[in-house]
Amino acid sequence: MNQLFNFFLLAIAIVLLIPIIVLWVECFAAVLPERQRLKETPSERPTIAVLVPAHDEAAGIDVTLKTLLPQLTKQDRLVVVADNCSDETASVAQAAGAVVIERHDSERRGKGYALDFGLKFLASEPPEVVVVVDADCLVAEGSIENIAWLAAVKQRPVQASYLLTQPPNPSPASAVSLLAFTVKNLVRPVGLAQLGLPCLLTGTGMAFPWSVIQQVSLASGNLVEDMQLSLDLLIAGYPTIFCAEADVTGALPQDRKAATSQRTRWEHGHLKTLLKQVPRLLKAWIDQKRFALLAIALDLCIPPLSLLVMLWCMATIAAIAFSLTVQMYAPLLLLMVEGLLILVAITAAWAKFTRHQLPLSTLLAVPLYVLWKVPLYIAFWVKPQTKWVRTERDLAKSQEL
Repeated sequence: MNQLFNFFLLAIAIVLLIPIIVLWVECFAAVLPERQRLKETPSERPTIAVLVPAHDEAAGIDVTLKTLLPQLTKQDRLVVVADNCSDETASVAQAAGAVVIERHDSERRGKGYALDFGLKFLASEPPEVVVVVDADCLVAEGSIENIAWLAAVKQRPVQASYLLTQPPNPSPASAVSLLAFTVKNLVRPVGLAQLGLPCLLTGTGMAFPWSVIQQVSLASGNLVEDMQLSLDLLIAGYPTIFCAEADVTGALPQDRKAATSQRTRWEHGHLKTLLKQVPRLLKAWIDQKRFALLAIALDLCIPPLSLLVMLWCMATIAAIAFSLTVQMYAPLLLLMVEGLLILVAITAAWAKFTRHQLPLSTLLAVPLYVLWKVPLYIAFWVKPQTKWVRTERDLAKSQEL
């Protein structure tokens, strides 16, 4: 019986080792000196259409549009898709200078349907590049041209750096959430780029050549439509390029209910995608023999950081109790090595990318953050979220942005 339980714990430790090693490799690559890249001379600027899907965003969309309009030329278009809105989103966007199209469909709700509606509108006079920006984000000067040009030259999807701004007085949970978001959206994509590998799309600040975006269907209510889109394009032969020179920022929700709603949608969608799409990617890798497919399958195997730490803690506690009882130490030793890899990866990521915004004490709040997320993960197994739900905005923050 003891041998059987020892084998069981060892198997769990080995399963956890896969995402932990991948996380460590990506974070380690990200902190290495930036590798030299060949500088290409910019070709003629492509024609650009910026699509902004918006659902009840009247309170803050004008600020987003004001960061976009100065980056566009006369040949470009800024199109807002007012999707199932019950407020003044359409009139506010139109007054700001955007072309506005309205969609009303109470059955088919979600960002994917809004984007599909926008693409059909553009089809009569298609641009060379389509850029997608969420209605609650700020786009740094020059970012639209950077990602649009790269998408046109490489004929591949491009993802800008998408980060969240820190609240004025962040709670420990908010600080750790910001660190986890930065690791996922900046550190790991930078690491993959350093290794010459593609990344996943992160939802806003995305650029697509028109011929490429036509290869897949966007019309779905997927909770993480961006992740699904990047996988579909990858399998079709169009891996995503990360562009660290383009910056898009959003606001971290300060309201606890809004933050929980947002994290639930993201992480339930992530877990569903992990369980469903990793086998699909592995099959595509075997069929196509493209290493990028295996690399993204392994990247996708990394669960949300808090869940990874939670699973490691549970396995380690069980291994400690077992080792003290029967003096079999192999699972515990392997788990200790894994814990060290997690600590080194996150500390290195913090040191290079967030130490100026977040104090080192942020790492000490990780256990509290993990405990806060326990109900979210229990809900995934008991009653997973299946429908897209808009995250409530912080009005004051929207006005600041």
